Amino acid sequence: MMETDKNACAQVGDIAQLISAQNKRFIFRLILDGKFETHRGYLSHNELIGKPWGSRVYSHMGSPFILLQPSMADILIETRRNTQIMYPKDIGFILLTMDIGPGKHVIEAGTGSGSLTTALAFAVGSYGRITTYESRPEFQHLAHKNLERLGLAERVDFKLRDIAEGFDERNADAVYLDLPNPQDYIQQAKHALKPGGYLGSILPTTNQVSTLLIALRRSNFAFIEVCEILLRYYKPIADRLRPTDRMVAHTGYLIFSRSVVADVSGLESLGQVVEENILTEQV
Repeated sequence: MMETDKNACAQVGDIAQLISAQNKRFIFRLILDGKFETHRGYLSHNELIGKPWGSRVYSHMGSPFILLQPSMADILIETRRNTQIMYPKDIGFILLTMDIGPGKHVIEAGTGSGSLTTALAFAVGSYGRITTYESRPEFQHLAHKNLERLGLAERVDFKLRDIAEGFDERNADAVYLDLPNPQDYIQQAKHALKPGGYLGSILPTTNQVSTLLIALRRSNFAFIEVCEILLRYYKPIADRLRPTDRMVAHTGYLIFSRSVVADVSGLESLGQVVEENILTEQV
């Protein structure tokens, strides 16, 4: 009999997900002698450890579940929160647009419940670094617990203070301002970024976006982009393929820019280059 690869089976310390017949999802870490409890019965962690991912397992009451490893999107949606969290659809676009990957150093202002912090820490890997600033201790405490639960806290420096006096770091690859008034901290971000580094933010209203755009241009940021991500799921039925009744529409305006050394004050909008390139490719 062929030996099963350990990566294909649930192991002690793994983050596991159980999905019920009603599509209810539960995420937890597997520990020896642990017990997962639900209104449909309990499951012993010891019985789950060693099971191949994708197995059908049963509670002591006979209720079926599918055992899986959760995706990062699953984890973010289930993040314990005391603030509004960012959606996976926005976070994924942020990571790609700001070139956040293994080995990068990213500064975040506005830790909140730590959903974006979690995705950043996962993306930069063990050789990267996240520095996140939060002024409210109760938010930082929850975010730290959320990342500890996932084994990602060691990749993050948690700092409890206002960023008005600036960031401690220099030459960061990217800065993300998850704040209601990011325009007030553009100079602080500029000093913390390396030349060519990325600055990002998310805002709920167009008035706030306009205020931020003015501040970015005054501080010599270029290649400015503003967008929103609309996500629509379809019912996965081959002969009746149609959109689901609800969609994840507007959750915020995403703003991106680059810190440049060259004087761009004479140029109307380097950000328009992106739109013109897209239109050219479509012709």
